[in-house]
Amino acid sequence: MSDHSNSKLPNRRQLLQLGAAASAAGSAPFLFNIASAQTAPIKIGFLVPLTGAYSTEAQDQVRAAELAIKDFNDAGGFNGRKAELLVRDDKLNPGEAATRTLELIEKDKVDFMAGSLSAATQLSMNAVTRERKMIFNSISQSDAINEAKDWSPYTFHEALNPHMTAGAVARYAFPKYGKRVVYLTADYAYGHEMVRGFERAGQSLGATTLADIRHPIGASDFSAFLPRIQALNPDILVMCNFGRDLLNATKQATDFGLKEKTRIITPVLLFTARQAGGSEVFDGVVGGTSYYWGIEDKVPAAKAFNDKYRKAYNGAVPTDYGALGYAGIRSILQGVLDAKTTDANKVSDAMGRMKYNWYKGDQYYRKCDHQSVQSVIIVESKSKGMKDKNDVFNVVSTDAASESTLRSCTELGHKA
Repeated sequence: MSDHSNSKLPNRRQLLQLGAAASAAGSAPFLFNIASAQTAPIKIGFLVPLTGAYSTEAQDQVRAAELAIKDFNDAGGFNGRKAELLVRDDKLNPGEAATRTLELIEKDKVDFMAGSLSAATQLSMNAVTRERKMIFNSISQSDAINEAKDWSPYTFHEALNPHMTAGAVARYAFPKYGKRVVYLTADYAYGHEMVRGFERAGQSLGATTLADIRHPIGASDFSAFLPRIQALNPDILVMCNFGRDLLNATKQATDFGLKEKTRIITPVLLFTARQAGGSEVFDGVVGGTSYYWGIEDKVPAAKAFNDKYRKAYNGAVPTDYGALGYAGIRSILQGVLDAKTTDANKVSDAMGRMKYNWYKGDQYYRKCDHQSVQSVIIVESKSKGMKDKNDVFNVVSTDAASESTLRSCTELGHKA
């Protein structure tokens, strides 16, 4: 009777089957989410000034960054996950940079951020990413981003900084060309930090500042400054500006005849500015750079990087800031591979331990502030003996990668 009365109730085996089915049904969305996460692309937001005075350099940053994405994807990605670059225009404006960074994080759900071509926009981007504990790898010069008040464990600085760059150029140029110095300075953080870097290096070299003349970003007419500079009769005129500003100022100074008695130098001598300005405008100008394609004869990593770039972009060679775009993305993705995860804390730890040589020689991130320790290449623009249109500089010196050329961790506010 009891058997008959229980015949319509599920037995133990049936109960287990029903439980398993219910469990599977309940976890289906969870399992789907795991599968989606394992195949979803690794998204990197890339914010640069595609419009404005630095647009030429920004375009090359994008081209080289895309090359780093291609390298990663062609090698199989991470556990089958490919990388994707989400490019946005920050319009060289800190407010726009903050807005676009927030949009990339909240709307586009990026995993990491990289980019920038301005000291001001990178600090704006860093403020947003720091608050959200997201890795940001900056590929533009800044001293402030390394300082404890602006820094976080998620902040990496792939680019040179003004202290390194200006110091290297000063140590080469002041003993060679003279000690009486005038600065023509773009009136924002980059320009101010470069002047500080030159003056600090110049103290032990006996350099004297005759004037620091400031101009707004995007200035087209420098004629009002030139008679004053000429009257001061400096040994050296330092162009502490960038991009189109550097090109316009150097052209007008050359046309005005300043080069007759004064040597023109610049902390960052851009390949793009030299290409646009031509040999006459930049003849004899000396400056620093993080990369010049012409080192490929002596640096195997440069040859390999240049060849990849030439193949991808119809024989063109990468620029200095283009190379930084490549390295900024490549370093993040290598961090993912080393950490075996996209978790920000673990990727940050992995990047902090990384020794790498993507295109110019050995580099690593300093422990206290994640500044990339690297060489500074000193180049002089040439107007004779050029093998082709890209053969525009002679490498006259190289400041080797060394933490001794950086401001100390203690000075930056970090615990050493």
